[in-house]
Amino acid sequence: MSTPPEPDLSAIISERGHLTNLAYRMLGSLTEAEDVVQETYARWYAMPEERRAAVGSPGGWLTTVASRICLDLLGSARARRERYVGEWIPEPLPDRTEWTGGAGGAPVDPADRITLDESVGMAFLVVLDAMTPAERVAFVLHDVFRYPFAEVAEIVGRTPAACRQLASSARRRVRASRTGAVPAAEHAGIVRAFRRAWEAGDVDALIGLLDAGATVTGDGGGLARAALRPVGGAEEIARFLADRAAAMSGVSIVECTVNGQPGLAARRDGGTLAAYAFDIAGDRIRHIWAVLNPEKLRPWTP
Repeated sequence: MSTPPEPDLSAIISERGHLTNLAYRMLGSLTEAEDVVQETYARWYAMPEERRAAVGSPGGWLTTVASRICLDLLGSARARRERYVGEWIPEPLPDRTEWTGGAGGAPVDPADRITLDESVGMAFLVVLDAMTPAERVAFVLHDVFRYPFAEVAEIVGRTPAACRQLASSARRRVRASRTGAVPAAEHAGIVRAFRRAWEAGDVDALIGLLDAGATVTGDGGGLARAALRPVGGAEEIARFLADRAAAMSGVSIVECTVNGQPGLAARRDGGTLAAYAFDIAGDRIRHIWAVLNPEKLRPWTP
């Protein structure tokens, strides 16, 4: 009996983009997503050739292994977050045309880029981060990537009925966090007005753009200056930002895309110091996420 031919190399490698997109949504970290993909391929090529040839669906095998690695990482994330300095925010993504490879500024292979859609919006990722590991994996696999519950069950080690319940619980969390969608042009206009008011140090204008219960969360990871706890309330935020603006000598605030939505970036001498994502309801800003940790800004800085 002859051994089945091994899957075509190009077919295996072509799964990389899918795996990176999957892992980023599960983990909220591009660095960890890349590590997951590397480990997944390492496990594939560690198998004897005859075992690889016997795999009926290499893409399915790779997705299963990557998802299980993500599930393990999510299980240990709580302990790692407890050691993290300050608040933890998902890694922000620039517009696809601005993506760099970090050190050396080498262009990034299109297969390694994340597809920028609603499922990578910062507000969406923050909600995902509040889920249990099993909820998050089940929800991402089923609701985002449309895997049937039978396949999700095999990946997470639960029954299909249990996975259906996990996804339903996750879906309720997402629905509870959502507000009416703001058109992109309107969202961009509010972000632009915010930038101008911030640059001018105009406290009253900033207050007028912020929801009364707004929050600003900064993530410096102990490597950049950032408030260790969220700042809440329109007036408190406005004065906090005005004070920061006065100390930002030589820094330019530019409009850009952050995780597929209008946002801002702070730049100096060609480098990106921070990325700002916004959650807007009606004509007011509800949340601002400021990522200053340089380790999370690799794709932003040549």
